[in-house]
Amino acid sequence: MKVLVTGAAGFIGMHTTKKLLDEGYNVIGLDNMNNYYDPKLKEYRLNLLTPYDNFNFIKMDLCDREGVAKLFENEKFDRVIHLAAQAGVRYSIEKPFEYTDSNITGFLTILEGCRNSEIDHLVYASSSSVYGMNKKVPFSEDDRVDEPVSLYAATKKANELMAKTYSHLYQLKTTGLRFFTVYGPAGRPDMAPWLFTEAMLKEKTINVFNNGNMKRDFTYIDDIVEGIFRIQNKHGSSATNSNIYNIGNSKSILLMDFISALEKHTGKKANKNFMSMQPGDVEQTYSDSTKLYDEVGYQPRVNVDEGVKSFVNWFLEYTKTTADGK
Repeated sequence: MKVLVTGAAGFIGMHTTKKLLDEGYNVIGLDNMNNYYDPKLKEYRLNLLTPYDNFNFIKMDLCDREGVAKLFENEKFDRVIHLAAQAGVRYSIEKPFEYTDSNITGFLTILEGCRNSEIDHLVYASSSSVYGMNKKVPFSEDDRVDEPVSLYAATKKANELMAKTYSHLYQLKTTGLRFFTVYGPAGRPDMAPWLFTEAMLKEKTINVFNNGNMKRDFTYIDDIVEGIFRIQNKHGSSATNSNIYNIGNSKSILLMDFISALEKHTGKKANKNFMSMQPGDVEQTYSDSTKLYDEVGYQPRVNVDEGVKSFVNWFLEYTKTTADGK
C-alpha cells in the first residue's frame, strides 16, 4: 500500500505519517516547509521520519500544478491523506491570500491528481471551525455550517464542497475529518498550549481572550491519528462516495481548566492578561463524534490532564535540546 501524505512535516502530518510507517505502509511525504512558523520545528519532525526505509520525502508546493500532476503519474498512489493547509484562524485575517493559495488552489491540485490517477480513497483535513458561531452543542455533522466567522473556516467549508463535487462527478471516494483543537508533542508554536507553556516557564504574561470565557474540545494528537488511520482503511469499501466526520474528544473544557492543567505540570503559576474576544474566534467547540464511533469503533482515550502532561514533558525536552542553536 503506497500512501501520499501532504503536510508530512506538519504537526498532524508527522504523527500520521509515523503511524502509517509503523504499520508497514510505504509513504511519500510532501511538504513545502514554509516559514509560517520556525522551519526548525518542521525539520525536527521530519528527522523523526527519515530513518524509516519505507519513507520518502519530497519538498513541493501544492500550487505547483505540473509538479503535483507528475508526482501522481509517477508514484501510482493507492490512497491520499491530505493534511497540508495554511492553518490558523487569526493569521487568516492578516494574510488572506496565503489561505486561498494553500487551502483552495492546493486542494484542487490534490483532487485533480486523485481523479486522474484513480485513487482508492482521499482523506482530507477539515476543521471544527466550519461550525462558526453554532449555538447547538455538541456539534453534529448534520448541523448547518454556512456561517463561517473566519476566512480559514470558509476555506475548509469550501474543501468539503469541492470534495463532494468530485465524488459526485468522478466517483472519487472522499472523507473529510473535522478536527477539534488538536494538541500534543511537536504541536504548533502558534497555538495556546505552546504559547502558554513557553510564557509560563519564562514567568511572562499570557493573553487570555474573551476574559477566559472560552471552552474547547481539546483532542490529543494520538487520538486524532488513530481516527485518521481507521477511517482511511474503512471507507475504501464504503458504498457512499463522500463522507464527513467529526474527530473530537466529545468534552468541552473551560480554557481556565486547561490553563490549570498547564500550571500543574509546569509547576508555574500563570500571569494572566484578560482580553476581549479576537476577531474570527468562537466561544465554544464541542464535538459529537458518535458517527465516527459507529463507523470505525473509534473513541478518544486521552484526557486533558494526561495529554497536557505529555505535551509539557515533550516541550521541556525539545526546548532544552534546541537552546542556544543546538
